[in-house]
Amino acid sequence: MRARLAVTVTALAAALTAAVAATPAGASAPPSAAKAPRAFVALSSVDPTILQEMRYVRPHNFVGEPIDGYRQPVCILTRPAAEALHRAQVRLLRQGYSLKVYDCYRPQRAVDHFVRWAEDLGDERRKAEFYPRVDKSRLFEDGYIAGKSGHSRGSTTDVTLVRLPALPAPRPRPGQESVPCYAPRAERYPDNSVDMGTGFDCFDTLSHTDDPRVQGAQRANRDLLRSALAAEGFVNLPEEWWHFTHKPELFPDTYFDFPVAHRSVAGHRS
Repeated sequence: MRARLAVTVTALAAALTAAVAATPAGASAPPSAAKAPRAFVALSSVDPTILQEMRYVRPHNFVGEPIDGYRQPVCILTRPAAEALHRAQVRLLRQGYSLKVYDCYRPQRAVDHFVRWAEDLGDERRKAEFYPRVDKSRLFEDGYIAGKSGHSRGSTTDVTLVRLPALPAPRPRPGQESVPCYAPRAERYPDNSVDMGTGFDCFDTLSHTDDPRVQGAQRANRDLLRSALAAEGFVNLPEEWWHFTHKPELFPDTYFDFPVAHRSVAGHRS
């Protein structure tokens, strides 16, 4: 009886994994799926040297609270994307830099959380820092929030550069969460990354990768990040200097919803 039960459970798990991978184009994976397909890996299993600061696990983000589906601060990506990041990291380490990821795979339930927040026009807890010059009613129209995200397909990452040796970011001073994300680096919320001209998730045209107002060292930093990743098949989203998608995508039409947690990729090897 126990052996029969074990076989049944194993078969059910295999069927569920197959169903997630075979989700029809444009559809989300089943909300009950707790395990990622085997094509997904934890980035740390491929390259433990890449720094991780997973912003949506904690409340310091544009919503102002931990985001649904982020249970642990772990970067999960499809294996080709993770391996491509590793190759870029090897090149950057020789130049005295490390990659640092802010976000990787993003479950559909997290995207739904963003949508609910954007629809609540009365919740502007983090406006002063993340979108001071944008009316919240325009977040959908201006493209800052959408009902689907390429992150949910598993080959997109939000990433920056850190100059080595990597020092921890200083603790924020009182009031820094109200400083605009495009303020001078010394004034805005602290980060140990290089100066890209704005902070991560800054809803402002200054975040456009090629905005002509961004010059000097900030421009050089953006260009270095983009060139290092482009050499390994990543394509930048022009509106966000931090947003890169590895091409060709392994799952170009599937939006997964398994949680961001170590158990989602437990046993998956690089």
